[in-house]
Amino acid sequence: MRTKTKASSPSRMACIDLKAFPLQLLLRREKAWREKPAAVVAEDKPNAKILWLNEHARTFGILPGMRYSAGLALCADLCAGTVESAEIDRAVRALTQRLRKFSPDIEPHESERGVFLIGATGLERLGIHRSPRLWAEGIDKALTKLGLAATLVVGFSRFATYALARSLREPMVWVLRDAAEEHETRLRVALSRLHLAPKARDDLHALGIETVGDLLRLPADGLKERFGDEAYRLHREARGCGEDALPIQRAEEQIPLRESMVLDYAERKVQPLLFGIKRLLDPLLERLAEKRRALAALVLELQVERGEGRVETLKPASPTLDAQQLLDLLMLRLESIKLTAGVVEMAVQVESVPATREQLELFASQPKRDPDAIRRAFARLRAEFGAHAVVHASLREGHLPEASYEWKPLSELPRPKPRLCRRTLVRRLRTHAWALPHRPRHEEDGWQLRGRDDTAVHDLRGPYLVSGGWWRAENAETAREYYFAGTRKGEWLWVYRDKRRRRWFLQGRVE
Repeated sequence: MRTKTKASSPSRMACIDLKAFPLQLLLRREKAWREKPAAVVAEDKPNAKILWLNEHARTFGILPGMRYSAGLALCADLCAGTVESAEIDRAVRALTQRLRKFSPDIEPHESERGVFLIGATGLERLGIHRSPRLWAEGIDKALTKLGLAATLVVGFSRFATYALARSLREPMVWVLRDAAEEHETRLRVALSRLHLAPKARDDLHALGIETVGDLLRLPADGLKERFGDEAYRLHREARGCGEDALPIQRAEEQIPLRESMVLDYAERKVQPLLFGIKRLLDPLLERLAEKRRALAALVLELQVERGEGRVETLKPASPTLDAQQLLDLLMLRLESIKLTAGVVEMAVQVESVPATREQLELFASQPKRDPDAIRRAFARLRAEFGAHAVVHASLREGHLPEASYEWKPLSELPRPKPRLCRRTLVRRLRTHAWALPHRPRHEEDGWQLRGRDDTAVHDLRGPYLVSGGWWRAENAETAREYYFAGTRKGEWLWVYRDKRRRRWFLQGRVE
C-alpha cells in the first residue's frame, strides 16, 4: 500500500533594500531637509564629491559624482552633510537587532550597506505570521516607524530576491507567488540596477548584454578573464539560484562586553582610578581582538560612595584596539568631571565593529611592555639623580644577611621569563637593622617589639644561629640568634639577638 507524502514547501526568504541608506540616515538626522534638495557628500568641503542625493536635487540636474560647489551653482538651496562609516555601522547593527523580532536569520550585505537578507522558513508553523504578505507588511511598518523607506521582496532564493529588490525604484512590498514567477522575473532584471563595475557593465552593454537572462547565456569559462571578477561573481550567483544556493549567513548577535570591579576603599584621585580602569580594559581589548573586532565606543560607569552613579561615554576618532589612546581620552574625561565622593565601584562596557587587518596585526605585534620606553625612563633617572640612581640587588658570598647581596647599576631590564609556580613567602631586609627597645624582666601582655600593643609577640620560632667575623679580629666576632616573631597584628617579623651587644634588632619582615 502506497502512502502519499506531502511535498515540503520551498524555503521562503526576503530581501530588504533601503535605497540610498546613507541619505536616509542623513534625512532622519536632519528632518528639516526632507522637503528640500539634499545630498550626502564625501567630506565637509566645498569641492567634496556628491555621493547620494534625493529626487528634489535631481530635478535641478544635480547628479552623483558632481562636486558640491557645482551642485550649489545649479541649486543655491542644496543642503549637504556627511555620514561617517561608523554611523552607518551603528545603524546596521541597530536594524539587525530590530529585525530579529521577525526572524532569527538576518544577514546584512557585506558591501552594500542598507541591504538585508532575512529568512522566513518555518515561522508560519510557530504562528509568528499568518502569511508571507502580512509578515512582510509588518517589517515594512516597523521600518517606517524608524523613519526609513524600504523595498521588500519576498521570494525563494538569495539572488532573485536581491536582484528584484534592487530593480524596483520606489519603496514597496512585493511577495512572489511561486518559484516559477521568481525565475521568470529575475531574468528580466537590468544589469544596470545591480552592483557591477562600470567598465564591465559598459563592455557588456556594447555586446548587447542588458539583463540577467542575457548574462546567463554567456559561457562562464571566459567571463572572468574578459569582464573581471565582479561579472564572474554575478554570473555564478545568478546561476546558483535554487537548491544549491548559499543559505542565509546569520549575523552574530552582539552582546556588549563588560568588566567591573569593587575598590577596596573610596578613591577620588585620577591616577589610581585610571590604573583600575586599565585592568578592566586590557582583557576586553584582548577579547575583541580574538573576535576580530575593534572598539567603537566605551561606557564607563562610576558608583560613588553615598551618592548617585555616574555614566560617561567615550568614542575614539575611529574604531581602535590601542589601549594607550583610550586611556588618554579617559584621563582627560576624569580630570574634567567633579566627583561628589570617592568611587567605590566601576565598570567598563565596550561596543565594537569589525576590525581591519591592519588593526589586528598592530594589536598582535604590540608588546605589553615597551623596552625602549623603559630605557628612556632609566636614562632620565640617571641624568637627574646620578649614574647609580637605578640599581638592582645582586647576590654575593657573605655570611651575614646584610653581606649576602650588593647593589649594582642596572642598564636595562632582563627579558622576563614567566613561569607558573606556587606563591612563596618573601623575606624583606631592612637596609640597616633597627634596634628594638630592651625587653623588661616581667612582660604581662607579652613581648612588645615596638612598644605598642599591636606588636605584642604571640609566637616565636627559633633560634637560628649565625656567627662570623672570627677570622678578622678578636672583638669583631658576630654571634646572632635569629627568630621569626608572629605578632597580634598578623605580621611575621625577622628579629635577632646580638649576643655580644646583648640587644635585640629588627632585620626585616616576611610577606
